[in-house]
Amino acid sequence: MTQTSSREIISTRQRKLAELAREAPDRVLTTLAHHMDLLWMEEAYRRTRKDGAAGVDGVTAHEYEAALTANLTDLLDRFKSGRYRAPPVRRVHIPKEGTTKTRPIGIPTLEDKVLQRAVLMVLEPIYEQDFLDCSYGFRPGRSAHQALDALWQGLTVQRGGWVIDLDIQAYFDSVSHTHLRAFLDRRVRDGVIRRVLGKWMNAGVLEQGVLEHPEGGVPQGGCISPVLSNLYLHEVLDLWFEREVKPRTGGRSFMLRFADDAILVFEREDDARRVLEVLPKRLERFGLTLHPEKTRLVDFRRPDRQSGGTQRDRSFDVLGFTHYWGRSRKGRWVVTRKTARSRFTRTLRRFNAWCRRHRHLPVADQRSMLNRKLRGHDAYFGVTGNALALSRLRYEVQSRWRKWLNRRSGRAYMNWAQFKGLLQNHPLQPARVVHSVYAT
Repeated sequence: MTQTSSREIISTRQRKLAELAREAPDRVLTTLAHHMDLLWMEEAYRRTRKDGAAGVDGVTAHEYEAALTANLTDLLDRFKSGRYRAPPVRRVHIPKEGTTKTRPIGIPTLEDKVLQRAVLMVLEPIYEQDFLDCSYGFRPGRSAHQALDALWQGLTVQRGGWVIDLDIQAYFDSVSHTHLRAFLDRRVRDGVIRRVLGKWMNAGVLEQGVLEHPEGGVPQGGCISPVLSNLYLHEVLDLWFEREVKPRTGGRSFMLRFADDAILVFEREDDARRVLEVLPKRLERFGLTLHPEKTRLVDFRRPDRQSGGTQRDRSFDVLGFTHYWGRSRKGRWVVTRKTARSRFTRTLRRFNAWCRRHRHLPVADQRSMLNRKLRGHDAYFGVTGNALALSRLRYEVQSRWRKWLNRRSGRAYMNWAQFKGLLQNHPLQPARVVHSVYAT
């Protein structure tokens, strides 16, 4: 069987699962594991990233592929018979740029990644029929730019309002297993799948030779984590806002969520303050806590309707962009976005580090790589209204490029006039708006 035909078979099965879930939104599905066969496992392996670090067993993709069919057959048999034992996740810490803090990263074994991908391929078509349109993070066919466009459209139509910039403290480590199991019971009760989900929740974390078993949280590092996390907040936040909050507000309101970050927008101040007052109680009921510093209420009405405050008080950051009110070319008030200061600083620090490490390369090679990095930056941050920040980044990158070119041993000092002559022969990529709100 060709690879293309096998993908079509898997896609057909997933469409049938989606149709079944869509036609019966209240039905509890009790038999799902039979969809998973060797063909399903082979497709799951194909979708699994192969170049990641090895887990606690040290097995690499190259070693696993030496007897791929036999390994996948054995994995499938252990999964369905209940003999599969979820290995602990190896945890490492990577530094957070610009701070002394570190970020924990979980590294499952390759086999665990494959099985998680296979289970995800079953669960995703089902829950995609249940999740609301306000949710964008880690969902197929949805991106951060779609979330940003939806937020921009909502703020523009509603003419701003009162914004709750919501952030949940240590969300992925705080998910209650008891509540998560209850949420899973409402839709999926297949014994085989539920058994392995329980094993992943209780597998534990191995850090510096010490095995720990957290009482809460979702499996770290694996692909099953996003769908479980989205399911949890779908029940805790999304449905609550749609069914209980919106019908009780006196004005218009809407919500947008990307993973554990959410933006709640209200036309009236009293509605926003009432929701902000009950939010901690709502989250506490499910073992979650609002971040005391990052969660705040923003008066995001047009500046001519506000009572004052600094620019920071009148703006908020989400998905790497600062949202604020600005003037259009015709002098009208419009919702504008620019690269958030923290993201701009982080990007510039990375460019500086690259120029320092690779200053020995030929200038043409440096120019080529810098242009690739700038195009990648524009692919995300190149949105309508952000041209000034994109141009400023070019200027700052040029400054740092010149600085490190001047520090190559045995080279004469190059002033700005001489550097501009170099740029004529080796120009950097001009700033480009990739995502326009006016595009059809």
